[in-house]
Amino acid sequence: MTTVICPNCNSTNRVPQERLGDNPNCGRCGVPLFQGHPVTLTAANFDRHVNADLPLLVDFWAEWCGPCKMMAPQFEAAARLLEPHFRLGKLETEAEQQIAGRYGIRGIPTMIIFRAGKEIARQSGAMSASQIAQWAQSRL
Repeated sequence: MTTVICPNCNSTNRVPQERLGDNPNCGRCGVPLFQGHPVTLTAANFDRHVNADLPLLVDFWAEWCGPCKMMAPQFEAAARLLEPHFRLGKLETEAEQQIAGRYGIRGIPTMIIFRAGKEIARQSGAMSASQIAQWAQSRL
């Protein structure tokens, strides 16, 4: 069983690994667990998503960052390439400075892959959707 956090209500769902690709719905609110786009991460839901079994790829970004804005549609497209084997999330570093500080984010965009609460890999700089997917898949 793999724990997957609902992108809508943040409840924990246990999904058999072999059923991740079957478009599972949240057992609490009924919305699809995978929607083909990144989850907005905040202080309220970040730790829940980071500590799930499903690998979490986080884009640390800021509104004022030009490369972040250029990469945003690529990160969105990467969600469609990587789900259901990854959860993708975006964390706005200006709004969530404490979380960005916890992980020592110095330059943006920075992507970090987490699995079961642990940092697995980190990459800074804008990338295309295919580069993001290739990088993430090569790290697990």
